[in-house]
Amino acid sequence: MPRYELTYPKEAHNTVKRYNSRASYALKTIHEVINSAQLLHVSFQPEESPFPATLPMLGQMGSFDRPSADPGDVLDLYLHGYVSSRLMNVSRTKSTTANGQDTPAGLPVTIAASFVDGLVLALSPNAHSYNYRSAVLFGYATPVTDVSEKLYAMECITNGVVPDRWRQTRVPPNNAEMQSTSVLKVRIVSGSAKFRVGNTHDDRCDLDEESVLDSVWAGVLPVYTTLGEPIPSAYNRVNPVPAYLEQFRTDFNANSRETALEAAVEPAENKKEDTDAQDG
Repeated sequence: MPRYELTYPKEAHNTVKRYNSRASYALKTIHEVINSAQLLHVSFQPEESPFPATLPMLGQMGSFDRPSADPGDVLDLYLHGYVSSRLMNVSRTKSTTANGQDTPAGLPVTIAASFVDGLVLALSPNAHSYNYRSAVLFGYATPVTDVSEKLYAMECITNGVVPDRWRQTRVPPNNAEMQSTSVLKVRIVSGSAKFRVGNTHDDRCDLDEESVLDSVWAGVLPVYTTLGEPIPSAYNRVNPVPAYLEQFRTDFNANSRETALEAAVEPAENKKEDTDAQDG
């Protein structure tokens, strides 16, 4: 764990402009949002297309050189994909320079993750909002060619789905699986996170209107994901459900609910009149 809290530098592309008091540039905060996401959205610019491409992908922060590094350290992002996908093909052919300038090797990518923790239902439509957690990372993606690093990344990503899942499966992957799977390492250069917590913040004009207060319900509907009862496959022979999997389900559901409920509590510093309907 780093001795001091590390932060990403504030630059034009990662600086939060609207409601900047909700922003964080701390590596630990940003990386924890990324690692908690079951899907990441990865954007890049294909050379032959007029439009940026955005793909849902599995990914996890990590450091092959320093496996014990925690989320507050400088980390890489590993992404898992099919060997012949467009993103993998573009990343393999990307030049190490751009526009005649020295730039890091790899394909420029933007990675986003977000969670909705509550529906904030105010007195007026314009004051509605979400409680949310979001993070964006910017970096340069290159294919992982070292077998040991590729296995490290695949283990990180698998354990990001369910903790300790990797060693509970048939491993290592066979040759066909290794050949059909590509892993990208994204060397992160900047990022930011943004959060909204609390309850409704309505305009004084509505708060002073008795007829509005008497007729409109205002408050937060917590939103959280729940993992249901495991459904075995037709050929499953392992019964009962393994303890590590049931413990993960129990912990996930409890933490998800607690996070949403805590997000609905108004922070002391927010207890003031404020119209925050249009979060940016």
